[in-house]
Amino acid sequence: MSDTNTQSTSQDTDASNAEATMKLQALDYHAQPTPGKFVILPTKAMDTQHDLSLAYSPGVAEPCLEIAKNPELAYKYTNKGNMVACITNGTAVLGLGNIGALASKPVMEGKSVLFKKFAGVDCIDLCVDAPDKIEFINIVKCLAPSFGGINLEDIKGPDCFEIEEKLKEIMPIPIFHDDQHGTAIICLAGLWNALEISGKLISEIKIICNGAGAAGIACMNLIVKAGASINNIFVCDTKGVIWPGRKLGMNKFKMSLANKTITQDTSLEDICDEADVLIGVSAANVFTEKIVKNMKKDPVIFAMANPNPEIIPTLAKKYRPDCIIATGRSDYANQINNVMCFPFLFRAALDTRSTQINEEMKMAAAKAIAALAKEEVPEVVKKAMPGREFIFGRDYVVPTPFDPRLMERIAVSVAEAAAESGVAKTPIKDYEVYKQLLKDMMKPAK
Repeated sequence: MSDTNTQSTSQDTDASNAEATMKLQALDYHAQPTPGKFVILPTKAMDTQHDLSLAYSPGVAEPCLEIAKNPELAYKYTNKGNMVACITNGTAVLGLGNIGALASKPVMEGKSVLFKKFAGVDCIDLCVDAPDKIEFINIVKCLAPSFGGINLEDIKGPDCFEIEEKLKEIMPIPIFHDDQHGTAIICLAGLWNALEISGKLISEIKIICNGAGAAGIACMNLIVKAGASINNIFVCDTKGVIWPGRKLGMNKFKMSLANKTITQDTSLEDICDEADVLIGVSAANVFTEKIVKNMKKDPVIFAMANPNPEIIPTLAKKYRPDCIIATGRSDYANQINNVMCFPFLFRAALDTRSTQINEEMKMAAAKAIAALAKEEVPEVVKKAMPGREFIFGRDYVVPTPFDPRLMERIAVSVAEAAAESGVAKTPIKDYEVYKQLLKDMMKPAK
């Protein structure tokens, strides 16, 4: 056996061993010392008979009667104002596919604790065994009394678009499908910064998006709102470029982004010629050497498929040393990570008692994230991610999830946008006081 083959075999063995170790660690993490990732704890004393009489019968009747007279008092007497439900039917879980509601529970628990960890938002997971979209809508629409907001998660397309649209119409609280909008917000923030570094204008660039599911369509819709030309955007799925005359695999959401300059079936490889930006929310290894090499100078490549991106950064930089590349992974620079967005977006929506999370609030979040990447990084971030350089540039176009300033910057910007766009029922009166409250909220308990 040659030295090259021996080295390759050794690397494969190391990778296999690392994967096996990670699997065991993950299973142990979720099982020990207590199954799952969170518990529910009381916030009031229940040590005496009198405590119990206040917490339940007969004292509990008093807030019930007040809320019956004035529903807004639910925000005063219950945890509704700081409570979000993370809801799925398990039809599109991570990169695992349609594994069902029960198997999705570890993911939903994880999302719930991220809300609490990063933004102090209480969240519970609701894994609903309702793969039919109508049945799912009918279940979720009845949950508004318990929650201040609903985070939809891991629902297959195109059902996810229709479900969110309908629930936003009929529910009086914010409805947000994070797979769509969280990804789009971080993607736009990173794109703005990447274009600034490469000296390009969003209104002039050619953008290719491979992946026409929830995240892909939402990314393109927000990028268009940010100033990109719809005629310069080409969305691809497994059958190639989406264009008005295409018959196979189409729906109204894809059709809304069908490029009218295309008049025949066109492959991903062909459409990527002379592209400025390549966004992937699809599958591993689909961005080939030819695709990357045929892009324009200083190409921007966001390869966001998880766990394995459309092209790994080392390979992208080998083919195109001038590229700016981001992925969805934490072990590479420029991670497009939704946790930098959704907890703080909901923090502001709950604090302003917003009736919805609208486009103005999403855009405000993206701008706040983009601006933060240009500031000097505090020591706590460097300690959390040793060995990384955090200087605005090709390898740092978005902040990290460990930046403690995300809470304040995003929540304040989103709260302002909620007030200005008219969806905030209780606008923030003093933003300096609000900033301090946000900082205090995340201080460790003594």
